[in-house]
Amino acid sequence: MRIISLNLNGIRSAYSKGLPDWLGKQNTDILCVQELKAQAGDMTPEMLAPFGYHGFFHYAEKKGYSGVGLYSKLKQDNVIVGLGIPEFDAEGRYIEAQFGNLSVISLYLPSGTSGEERQAVKFKFMEAFMPHMVSLKQSGREVIICGDWNIAHTEKDLRNWRGNKKNSGFLPEERAWLTELFSKVGFVDVFRKLHPELEAYTWWSNRGQAWAKDVGWRIDYQIATPGMAAQAISTGIYKEQRFSDHAPLMVDYDFAL
Repeated sequence: MRIISLNLNGIRSAYSKGLPDWLGKQNTDILCVQELKAQAGDMTPEMLAPFGYHGFFHYAEKKGYSGVGLYSKLKQDNVIVGLGIPEFDAEGRYIEAQFGNLSVISLYLPSGTSGEERQAVKFKFMEAFMPHMVSLKQSGREVIICGDWNIAHTEKDLRNWRGNKKNSGFLPEERAWLTELFSKVGFVDVFRKLHPELEAYTWWSNRGQAWAKDVGWRIDYQIATPGMAAQAISTGIYKEQRFSDHAPLMVDYDFAL
């Protein structure tokens, strides 16, 4: 089972850069996308169901903002749109598809880089989301949460960690929250499980020459229950083409839907 996670930074932009052609060659079972920056009326038939995939989406109320989606080759048993928290559901940040005992989730955790107000929203989301993660872990289901978490967990997860200790995305409180998710709640960072020491990134600023110099951040994750993480056999960050300021994060699991 191949699962890919990608922050699109706008679905219309990513499609114009060749995303559908690339997707058609990947033999992907599930594609989780974030930052649609589109409403239902903006979506073309190709965007809704490329190559016969089943597409499901959680749009933000604000135009040109946020939004998540999930494409699947196999028809799901159930889809859950939103967390049931109106403040966050208005921003289109969570969609969950259930296939038997497996839940695959596309998540877009808020960014706090624009200032204190949005950082406060990010912390509020994290506080509300942790109990949901605990509930998922205790449900007995296997779970894979794909998405842009907007947090680099360790010094290995961003090039310029020394200069970002006081910046959103690498704040001590944010990193401790991920540590709690892994060490106490029991979820697994699949990429880090397969590559304990590798310094590799999924997002690069459009400023300066961040991409050319590989001055990036690893903020996109597939985070799974231990049972699913144990089935992960390979992972990679695709960088041959650029569809967004993020790169696709790919994981192959020894598991059949």
